Amino acid sequence: MKIFILGNAQRPGVTTQSEKLLPLLKKHFEVVLVDLDQKEDLSKYKADFTFVLGGDGAILRAARQMGYNQIPVLGINLGRLGFLADLNTAELEECIPEIANGNFRITNHLMFECFTDTKDKPGPFLGLNEISIHSGAPFHMIEIDLIADEEPVCTYMADGLIMSTPIGSTAYNLSAGGPILNQEIEAFVINPICPHVLTSRCVVDSASKVYNLVMNRVTKGTSLVIDGQEKIPLVKGSKITFKKAPVKFQLAKVPNKNFYRTLREKLNWGVHPNYRNQST
Repeated sequence: MKIFILGNAQRPGVTTQSEKLLPLLKKHFEVVLVDLDQKEDLSKYKADFTFVLGGDGAILRAARQMGYNQIPVLGINLGRLGFLADLNTAELEECIPEIANGNFRITNHLMFECFTDTKDKPGPFLGLNEISIHSGAPFHMIEIDLIADEEPVCTYMADGLIMSTPIGSTAYNLSAGGPILNQEIEAFVINPICPHVLTSRCVVDSASKVYNLVMNRVTKGTSLVIDGQEKIPLVKGSKITFKKAPVKFQLAKVPNKNFYRTLREKLNWGVHPNYRNQST
């Protein structure tokens, strides 16, 4: 099996762990590329599997780096939370022979495509988590028209708007009060950030639709942010198209790792509150 090893060398421990794991990985796989800057054009190489060292941010970069040629990804968490990178290095060392023997499953996840009408950066932009529109300095309220399949949905007067995939629902969307979606469903979350009208709530809608966002009112600093990594300035009248991508993100899962277990472990679901006067 041919593999890529990707990661963010700026994150503490990534370079050290890469050097430690490389001899072990070479025993079981053909290592095609080690890229700890995540700037290499992966379309020049052919591989069957990708190991990503770091946190979820490194996996987001890997998904975009692979572009429209997605292959299975296994994340090794060297960060803090890690919803996607849910293996630590000790677990990886135990799992490497199993992975080499094909003892893993692949879950396919929704990705999105985003286009803008700007001359400098029209797209397409491929992403995994979300797009977000922010008011920016001087931080006045902005106004966004949302159209789904040419049908007007809502005019949001808010600090911004998040359009999230199921994978992204546990990221910025969750911090902004949005719902958690099962990672394998085909839907998007539409989540206004601090809306002026309190009845403007989150909506979960089909990923089969094409969504258009039109900027009716902006500030000087209003911008579109893609997966927290690509920033595009917006002006009044700017139009953004958001839709399901033609490719899926392929997340490799080893035995005993699944979505609900990750939620229990990362979000401490099922842990009893620590009451001050609770008797032992």
